[in-house]
Amino acid sequence: MEKHRTNKTPGDMPRGADIIAGRNAVNEALRAGRTLDSLYVQRGDHGGGLAALIAKAKAQGVPIKEADPKKLEHMCGGANHQGVVAVAAVKEYASLEEIFARAEERGEPLFLVICDGLEDPHNLGAVIRTAECAGAHGVVIPKRRSVGLTYAVGKASAGAVEHLPVARVQNVAALLEDLKARGVWIYTADMDGSPWCQTDFTGPAALVIGSEGSGVSRLVKERSDFVVSLPIKGQVNSLNASVAAGVLCYEVARQRSGLQAFEPKRREM
Repeated sequence: MEKHRTNKTPGDMPRGADIIAGRNAVNEALRAGRTLDSLYVQRGDHGGGLAALIAKAKAQGVPIKEADPKKLEHMCGGANHQGVVAVAAVKEYASLEEIFARAEERGEPLFLVICDGLEDPHNLGAVIRTAECAGAHGVVIPKRRSVGLTYAVGKASAGAVEHLPVARVQNVAALLEDLKARGVWIYTADMDGSPWCQTDFTGPAALVIGSEGSGVSRLVKERSDFVVSLPIKGQVNSLNASVAAGVLCYEVARQRSGLQAFEPKRREM
């Protein structure tokens, strides 16, 4: 079965997504070391050759997701999927060490953006775009319960995904402990924290942005050094994740550039 590029895709598989359908095609992609964002397998059908394929994908760190036959058919445009469809990533994932090396090469303190479970590809793409523009050295996403580097993410990033390393980790809370041991301060965006504009971001920093629905997880918040908040003046109780990331990323950029905030003078009456 050859790779099939389909224009008929569900909401999380955008037009133009790189779809690989069929057991032989997916097996060859894994054997060739192709970067796969995720592997969808037919729900309840894990026997025979499919079990070996799943094991190979897991060994390469590819997230496995179950789906019903109709979704698999929709993903591959009606091609014979044989119970398995892979989604190829639009960009190779980087390692955390590559991101650290990038900061070191620039002679700058680390600036990392961690997305704790973003599921909307447009949000993740927008975060990657903003992080790249603001001078971040990389973005980190979890392997589970998160959108990966899909076609839609690449498109929403407006090409930034080609210039900014994106790494995937098994566990965000464990990552934070590792970063803290390496001298990185953890700043998590959440409600009831310190004002964003009164927080020092000039040292090695990892900025954590939570998911669209539930925000950051309890463990992530507990392992953070600082919780920072943006003011909410309207009736809606939270900002879009990518908007919050944009404001905070540019506060980091402002402080690191030495740009002073404007102090309005009291007008005479």
